[in-house]
Amino acid sequence: MKKSFQATVFIALLSTFTLLAQNKKTTIYLVGDSTMCLYDDSRFPQEGWGMPFANFFNASAKIENHAKGGRSSRSFIEENRWQPIVDSLQAGDYVLIQFGHNDAQNSKDHPDRKTTPNEYKTYLKKYITESQSRKAKPIIITPVTRWRFNNHDKAQACHTPYSNAAKEVAIENNIPLIDLDQKSRELLNSMGKDASRYLFMYFNEGEFFKFPNGYPDDTHFTDFGARKMAEIVLNDILKQELDLANFLIKPYERK
Repeated sequence: MKKSFQATVFIALLSTFTLLAQNKKTTIYLVGDSTMCLYDDSRFPQEGWGMPFANFFNASAKIENHAKGGRSSRSFIEENRWQPIVDSLQAGDYVLIQFGHNDAQNSKDHPDRKTTPNEYKTYLKKYITESQSRKAKPIIITPVTRWRFNNHDKAQACHTPYSNAAKEVAIENNIPLIDLDQKSRELLNSMGKDASRYLFMYFNEGEFFKFPNGYPDDTHFTDFGARKMAEIVLNDILKQELDLANFLIKPYERK
């Protein structure tokens, strides 16, 4: 009788652990700056591309968007925003890493953000190795472009030293890279200077009721722009046939 009871308890516990394992979701962590982060409704129509990006994953995955405005690869770590993520990582989780805007920004008010391209590489390597130490899968994303055009009305490269550094780190560590810098500039060029302005929070005087005097922001996205940037990332995940594609829903799911 005692052995029968013990066997029943063992089977019940085993079933519980099996069910918990089956129900465990893969977590996709987003780590970056204001171009990726969350905004509340009071900031409408401003969105980071991580907001619409999260809507394209099925129930077996969950998105945790830890991106924060004004952060660089350096300050995100020094403010202790990275270590809690490392502590939470589980085998099979993903970490999408996009910095560069604030690394390159030489601001007298925020010297703690600045990195040289070589320092930027060192910090990216830290994100990679510490993710991998927890058996998570890091993906590097080059810094998304700004709405800036040259005299020939072609989108201007704004982050070349940092994008190149990100590519070098990805190659050196044999991990996936999504070149959002290049691909977002291609999008701007395909749309043209005037039409592509609507991707950004760049409003002329009298154009939008919240900004009657205009709002010339060439960096942050409208909801439309955030969606288009998210589509670039999603399409590249599919194009590269990354395992992350297995968690996408239609129309992005792997065939």
